[in-house]
Amino acid sequence: MKTIIIEDEEYAAFRLENLIHECDPTIEVVAKFQSVKESVAWFKTNSHPDLIFLDIQLEDDLSFAIFEQVQVQSKIIFTTAFDEYAIKAFKLKSIDYLLKPINKGELFLAITKYKQWDSGKNVYVDPVELRKLLLPNQPDYRDRFLVTVGEKLKSIHVQDIAYFFSTNCITFVVMNTKNQYSIDLSLDSIKEQLNPEDFFRINRQYFIRLSAISNVIIYPKSRLKVVLNPPTDETIFVSLEKVTEFKRWMNGEKINIK
Repeated sequence: MKTIIIEDEEYAAFRLENLIHECDPTIEVVAKFQSVKESVAWFKTNSHPDLIFLDIQLEDDLSFAIFEQVQVQSKIIFTTAFDEYAIKAFKLKSIDYLLKPINKGELFLAITKYKQWDSGKNVYVDPVELRKLLLPNQPDYRDRFLVTVGEKLKSIHVQDIAYFFSTNCITFVVMNTKNQYSIDLSLDSIKEQLNPEDFFRINRQYFIRLSAISNVIIYPKSRLKVVLNPPTDETIFVSLEKVTEFKRWMNGEKINIK
């Protein structure tokens, strides 16, 4: 049986590998990774192993991000330090787990269980469901919108949006590609549906993405002019009452954005 270990703590990965060999010397650990990025790269170019020992919290993201980029074919044993609620959730989902620090006896039982697992059983992991189980209080932000283009409907992804603006009671969304569409939502409604780490309402008319900012120019009396990409047809400023929070937002501070 071939396995890989995905664990961002080097010592923990080394210890787990030794415990695996103590439980079953025939198991071959073919690779060890510390991040989502290097794990995804490996899965895309290699045959998937029989079993994965997967830490939940990796150095660059939760490990569920792996399944968002690759449909993993392997059975999985999660290694986790999450609380009892999360552990029960894993059990209900028929996904095995090892609570850190990993106990050799529990590891042996987990390996035995997977040896006896029905090879025809579906082991697909739904990353969205797992995130909800482990992070039940995390807001579920929107990832796409539906817009009308002539007589057709088009789904646009949030990651492709540069900013929103409102004029004459109509809201428009501007894409990174410079395409522009009207959208049947108010800026207030949109603001509640997007991650405030990425988007900020700078004034009554503009709700912008951080990556769309080309320049912020300081004017007298604490005024801030924002230059966007794609460019706007008008000069836009941050509302005076939002200047302090805007600076904190650009600085990456965790704030309660109004």
